[in-house]
Amino acid sequence: MNRNTRFRRTFGVVFFAGCACAFAQTAAPAEHPDTAFAPLEQWKNAVLRRDPVGLKMLYSTSPPAEVAAPGDQNTADAEVNFWIGLKAQQMNLDVVETSSPQPAVEVIAFQAEVRSGEPPKGQTLYVTEAQVWQKQGEQWHLLNVKRTAAAHLKQPINKDKNIYRADVDAHAEIKEAEEKAGKANKRLLIVFGANWCYDCHVLDMAFQRPDLAPVLAASYEVVHVDIGEGNKNQDLMKDYQVPMKKGIPALAVLETTGKLVVSQKNGEFENARAMTPEALLEFLNKWKPQAR
Repeated sequence: MNRNTRFRRTFGVVFFAGCACAFAQTAAPAEHPDTAFAPLEQWKNAVLRRDPVGLKMLYSTSPPAEVAAPGDQNTADAEVNFWIGLKAQQMNLDVVETSSPQPAVEVIAFQAEVRSGEPPKGQTLYVTEAQVWQKQGEQWHLLNVKRTAAAHLKQPINKDKNIYRADVDAHAEIKEAEEKAGKANKRLLIVFGANWCYDCHVLDMAFQRPDLAPVLAASYEVVHVDIGEGNKNQDLMKDYQVPMKKGIPALAVLETTGKLVVSQKNGEFENARAMTPEALLEFLNKWKPQAR
């Protein structure tokens, strides 16, 4: 087994196992995030120029670059077509991990925030990618790539945030929230989830967006209810008609009296990573209390 084969197999175990976002969920803080890596900037500039020829030249041909991405076209050509197809107007790279596991090899993981498409129909998309660069002669080339699909919501890099506190009495917290909501003419938004749940972190980040946070703050008292490994606070899920089998995160909206207004019975937010901010805003506006 030669050096390239040995490294590619090692990279496969570390980065290519599990779901498409596995590396994003486990990535450590960048070792030297402030150090610019010129080939990555060259790659980014080729995407922004929409230069498929220049971009393709950055992918290794001997050995051929290995690509792992959603869909069945896992080739360098398909990867180039994906990035050029975004029609990026602007792109910011948030580098979350860099390492040099062996000489002439750089591993970089980042989340790209892409302003995509032509005005006025442009949109912001988020793509998380891990790249292995290898210096071949005097040039750096992409040896391995793992990428998520483009998402409309920012994706969490890890699941470290303690959103669903295990030491909280959910029943008492809901009772307290009812009192606060009653004084402020709000409704309760009960969010069932768990810290191990990737989509629960996606939803939490989305609720902090500048287009969603003011609506949430003005109209709802939010209570996060921890479901543990699926065996905790199940009485509340049953009371509020949220089927555990449909997945999390799952939401229920209550009046200040505790009366159920609406609940998600079909796992509508279970795949939060694929949702749009417009869909979340529509939900919040639809079920907010009427102005007095």
